[in-house]
Amino acid sequence: MLKSRLLLLAAAVLWSTAGAAIKLCGLSGWQIAAGRSLVAGIFLAVLVREARVLPTLRVVAVSVAYAFTVVLFVLATKLTTAANAIFIQDTAPVWVLLLSPWLLREAPTRGELAALPVYAVGLGLFFVDELSAGQLTGNLLALASGVAFALSIVGLRLLRHDGPSALVWGNVLAAALAFPFCVGGPAAAPRDVAIVVYLGIFQLGLSYLCFSRGIRGTPAVEASLLILLEPVLNPIWAFLLAGERPGPWALVGGAVILAATAWRTLAPVLASRPCRSTRASRS
Repeated sequence: MLKSRLLLLAAAVLWSTAGAAIKLCGLSGWQIAAGRSLVAGIFLAVLVREARVLPTLRVVAVSVAYAFTVVLFVLATKLTTAANAIFIQDTAPVWVLLLSPWLLREAPTRGELAALPVYAVGLGLFFVDELSAGQLTGNLLALASGVAFALSIVGLRLLRHDGPSALVWGNVLAAALAFPFCVGGPAAAPRDVAIVVYLGIFQLGLSYLCFSRGIRGTPAVEASLLILLEPVLNPIWAFLLAGERPGPWALVGGAVILAATAWRTLAPVLASRPCRSTRASRS
């Protein structure tokens, strides 16, 4: 359905604005993380009825992974370039492949295993550019955010219908985790408050609603390709709105990761087409 595809594209566009918005905000990473998650948690709890339930132990576990994902991503974006933060976090499929056999009992295919060294090459290119100490720390935080994101993906797959609850409680936990580190941070100007509210309502809250509804009417493979728009647009917004230029090797590394993700997503579909055409000719 066209509506479902448009919802997924809208989610990807909203997610992609995080880098530029975080760069333009004068608050510290901890302040942005706390405010963004608090606003998103309230927004989702109000609009998503099934999310307003007490968490089970499994929901709590996924909420912890999600909380670390969103907090570490904000801190990473403040310390390194927006392009580095989003592309390094998007190595999450690598960690999903490694975790799935133990947590989901899903063995990776040969094609998925073949993609691992490609991801490793792409990830390594981010550390080839000349980095300051802060950028190196930011890259490492983005890498940790990618691992936490992978745990969130695996956890949400296990939870199924309890996913919205995990996101609400994850945002509440993220806000609680970040708030103690907000003491002594910069005073918030009206523009900073507006940016944090935007991040909470639109970049996290509304984007999740678009994604959760769009995925219902779109095949998983097509959905995976549509949301690749996020890492493509993220550094573009950061350049146009915040004047940030990623390093040349980071751009190459991002292209490698995007290509590997697209290939890993499309390969199973392309491989199944000859089988389908053969069956059709026999019938």
